[in-house]
Amino acid sequence: MSTPSPYRTSAVFALTAAVLVRPDLWWTALVELRRMTPQLWWRSSPHLPLPDRRLWEFRMVTAYGRADAVPNRADVVSFLEWCRATAVSTPRRPDGHR
Repeated sequence: MSTPSPYRTSAVFALTAAVLVRPDLWWTALVELRRMTPQLWWRSSPHLPLPDRRLWEFRMVTAYGRADAVPNRADVVSFLEWCRATAVSTPRRPDGHR
């Protein structure tokens, strides 16, 4: 018996819509999605660059107390704003390159 997917279609669309209306957060959202997406994600179903299931469930438990929780739009936007505000730029080397 398999466990239900933590990625509900309605939740994915709702969270995507929350980011789509905030073009200033698009780059941050892509960076964070990349950070949470496992390597070689295309090799396993659902063949989408979604966060690792265990990481997602851990984040939901720590934020909402339940592994099957779905973050609301305001929380997603707040998280992305925090990520953008606390991002550390790659320091330049003495020769001027990154």
